[in-house]
Amino acid sequence: MTLYERAKKTLPGGVNSPVRAFDPYPFFVECAQGSKLYDADGKKYVDYCMAYGALLLGHANKEILEAVKAQLPKGTLYGTPTELEIQFAEAISKASPCMEMMRLVSTGTEATMHAIRAARGYTNRKKIIKFDGCFHGSHDNVLVKAGSGATTFGAPNSLGVPQETTQNTLVLPYNDVDALESTFKAEGASLAAVIVEPVMANVGLILPKKGYLESLRKITSQYGTVLIFDEIISGFRLSLGGAQEYFGVKPDMATLGKVLGGGFPLAAFGGKKEIMQNISPVGKVYQAGTFSGNPVSAAAGMAILDYLSKNQSQIYPKLERCASELRKALADQASAHKLSVQVYSIASLYQIFFTAQDITDYACAKHSDPALFSVYFHELLKQGVFIPPSQYETCFVSAAHTEDDLKFTIEAFDRALFAASKTRNPP
Repeated sequence: MTLYERAKKTLPGGVNSPVRAFDPYPFFVECAQGSKLYDADGKKYVDYCMAYGALLLGHANKEILEAVKAQLPKGTLYGTPTELEIQFAEAISKASPCMEMMRLVSTGTEATMHAIRAARGYTNRKKIIKFDGCFHGSHDNVLVKAGSGATTFGAPNSLGVPQETTQNTLVLPYNDVDALESTFKAEGASLAAVIVEPVMANVGLILPKKGYLESLRKITSQYGTVLIFDEIISGFRLSLGGAQEYFGVKPDMATLGKVLGGGFPLAAFGGKKEIMQNISPVGKVYQAGTFSGNPVSAAAGMAILDYLSKNQSQIYPKLERCASELRKALADQASAHKLSVQVYSIASLYQIFFTAQDITDYACAKHSDPALFSVYFHELLKQGVFIPPSQYETCFVSAAHTEDDLKFTIEAFDRALFAASKTRNPP
């Protein structure tokens, strides 16, 4: 509480990102290791937030730390090209099917902003399509009916974003092919890009219906519209090649982040060479960044890509088994406590919705009960399990989670769901 009161004096809401805030106040982390967080009061938590998906190998991973320690004495920032940048880009290109050419940046917001700009420059068109509840960072063009913190705090359309800025952003429901087809029939000639989270993970976890991503690919190709997969979350989480590899659908462009940096600020946008060759200095689409491709982040990124490429046959099946085990436990326990819920998982992601309705898009997700989720969240926190504090986020398993962690977590699930059932049906 003392730290929170101090924080509120200099940080809006006492936090540096709104998704970190929850009532009555967030805990403050002292350190982390593997699958555990340790707060300033000495309490330990099994962590399923994992920095909102960034830490695929867990906290303070040895391989990543060793790579960063080796780089630090050589310098932290040069402002000039390095061979490491080339090696890293080559590794990304090898792993990610569509990334023929790319630019390294520092954040996911930068990546999606520049990807959209590149698509507009390439097509010489203005309009873009995004999907209701998909979150593509906090820049003006996509802060329209956005997920993540914008959904949690009830302000999908942020103050400070001029209406003129978003008039070229069309918003469609996710998983609705008919809406997509009718929009393209009316607007196809003016559509520069479709940007989508191939797996929605910023309004809880919403999976694409069978054939939906294939339909996106087919329709955008017909109209010469650039298809952008926002893989800031799904990249390297679903598989080494992300959603592109997992679903077998190759977009024109992709944005990568979170896992890519191994816990350091790092993202990338890229795709077909014919699109990316329009980026300055060879083209007229401007993009720049002082910290882009900085050697510390690149060293961390190289370490995690190298580790994943060598161990993917062991890591990804294990992560999927763990997430599936947690999903099944949640569904079974909720049923035992007579709670109507929907629980989803894919690869290393999972989430529960407190609703009887199947969740296929953002409109469905809004019918879930955030009050019950809050009881569930706070009871888990009390038990020493930390998940993202909002119904409209996703939980993540890491390679550092153990069988003992899962057993402990499943026992905590039972107590948390019991508490939620008693809130809904008081004695």
